[in-house]
Amino acid sequence: MTDSNERPIFIESLALGDGALRVAVKDTIDIAGLRTRAGSAVFDAEPPAARHAQVVDHLLAADCTIVGKTHLHELAFGVTGLNARMGTPPNPKFPDRVPGGSSSGSAAAVAAGLADFALGTDTGGSVRIPAACCGVFGIKPTYGRVSRAGVAPPTSSLDCVGVFTGNAPMLAKAMAIIDPTFVADRGPCAASVGWVQVEADPAIQQAIALAIDHSGFQHTPFDLPMLSQAFDAGLIIINQENWQAFGTLVGHPQLGEDVRVRLKAAGETTAASVTCAEGVRQRFSAAVDAALAQVDALVLPTMPDFPLTLEQGADARAAIGITSLVRPFNLSGHPAITVPLSTPQGLPAGLQLIGRKGDDARLCRIAECLAQRAPNVIVT
Repeated sequence: MTDSNERPIFIESLALGDGALRVAVKDTIDIAGLRTRAGSAVFDAEPPAARHAQVVDHLLAADCTIVGKTHLHELAFGVTGLNARMGTPPNPKFPDRVPGGSSSGSAAAVAAGLADFALGTDTGGSVRIPAACCGVFGIKPTYGRVSRAGVAPPTSSLDCVGVFTGNAPMLAKAMAIIDPTFVADRGPCAASVGWVQVEADPAIQQAIALAIDHSGFQHTPFDLPMLSQAFDAGLIIINQENWQAFGTLVGHPQLGEDVRVRLKAAGETTAASVTCAEGVRQRFSAAVDAALAQVDALVLPTMPDFPLTLEQGADARAAIGITSLVRPFNLSGHPAITVPLSTPQGLPAGLQLIGRKGDDARLCRIAECLAQRAPNVIVT
């Protein structure tokens, strides 16, 4: 599937299953009979997947039809979604802006109305960033809650299979499909939230303030003083784990140059820095737990700035900063949802909700209640 500029959303269009719900699947998730290329030509000669990923089995056992495998940032190792070799999906609602990475095609498929929901993966914001860029909802579940069997890379202490939707009620519906233990929360629309104080574009902060003011939630300012440390630690861990997963590809002639540069840098990660990062992981996770013992959810922007233009996104390493407010919660393992907000500037802003570990259903309910009440929530 392509737009008028021949920029693809789907690597392969499908009609797998016979359900009413149309679902797109990121091409790091195995579908039997198809190659899992992770957005890279280096895997073009690999054999097709022998079996479905477990989340795909769940889709096909439910009322779903898989409509396609979606494009992504190469090796899922980038935040802009730009992919010179395999094609960059368009940002359907904001065509001069990056679609966000790495799950760019999945976010674009939902934003374009081509899927009722889509699966992505989130290792350092790779569901929440493209959701915010494309103006859709996105959830990163509690780490380990949703099966990663059949998902590349096979080992990660950060990565989660997540979901993109065009409306808030679909978050819980999709989660119940991919996670048989998930039971939707239909409790009252009452919650207390801690508004985490961070630096962000004033227009984004104003959009979040408007949404919170209309939510009816009790809210109070909160500080997470380890946020920047957790961001740095998250980068160290992802670099170490991606080097272990993909380091052998660094000299491959078909590897994109932007990813090659980042992968080489990842190979310089030291054991000492990883040890320090793991210490930060423990302390930051405990600090978030302590904050969530006082409130039902934390609120902060998904991104500190508006989505980059396509031209700005060409500097892949400089773009890493757009994950400063999402990556820490991959490190800590807490569930996180981004809610799309409109702004007077005509660009999207993301409101990020952080919940208690394992309390994904409550977080989905809080997002749904906020979306019902806030006048500036974007619905596809």
